[in-house]
Amino acid sequence: MSIVPAAAQVLAVLRYLARQVGPVQAAAISRDVGLPRSTTYHLLDTLVHDGFVVHLADERRYGLGVSAFELGSGYSRQAPLARLARVPLAGLVDRTGHSAHLAVLHGREVIYVIEERALGRPPLVTEVGVRLPAHLTASGRAMLARLARAQVRALFPDPSVFVERTGTGPRSLSALHQLLVEVRRRGYATEEGEVTAGFSSVAAPVLDHGAHPIAGVATTFPAAEVDAAQRARLAEEVARTARDLTLRVGGTPAT
Repeated sequence: MSIVPAAAQVLAVLRYLARQVGPVQAAAISRDVGLPRSTTYHLLDTLVHDGFVVHLADERRYGLGVSAFELGSGYSRQAPLARLARVPLAGLVDRTGHSAHLAVLHGREVIYVIEERALGRPPLVTEVGVRLPAHLTASGRAMLARLARAQVRALFPDPSVFVERTGTGPRSLSALHQLLVEVRRRGYATEEGEVTAGFSSVAAPVLDHGAHPIAGVATTFPAAEVDAAQRARLAEEVARTARDLTLRVGGTPAT
């Protein structure tokens, strides 16, 4: 079997970063992996460009990026996660009477992998395969709130990335951080007409064994039909479903 040197070097860097307790300096990577400094920087530049590594410029350190997480959780996400989630989502729809869906985080977007539509409810934009801005969706916010502050900053580096759909939603990193603090405090995320006017959503994260978000469970409903008490019940049901799915995938439930 022939080995491609460049591919082997990339894998060595990623494995090294995966073993560290936190981001490290390029000099440490070069030394411990046994690569020339110039080669190390070229590899890191490429990995940063593709999202597998994040450069924390203020700290002059490098850590694993969102694409590395997506790759690492691919096995769970591609088939077992969808299969394990189907029954809990159907149960959520039965208990609430509203449509539910499961989404995964991909960079600054969420991708919907399951949609369970409630009987008699209109179709939503959250069909399987649809991508939406993570900072506008309840599912995306539920997952972003479980990421480190530095990771969120790397995903949203400047105001230009804060796209809108209905003229509402966070428009700066500071506004997003404030929103995510509230999500962490409550234990669930919401969105009010920021994806589709007249519709609201409630979501909670599904976590892996390291308490890292691998998906978001959400229910979407006509805002005018659901009062505050009913929304509180919906939040409880969504959190219950997310916890159930977290346990099904061998994850650590949120405290």
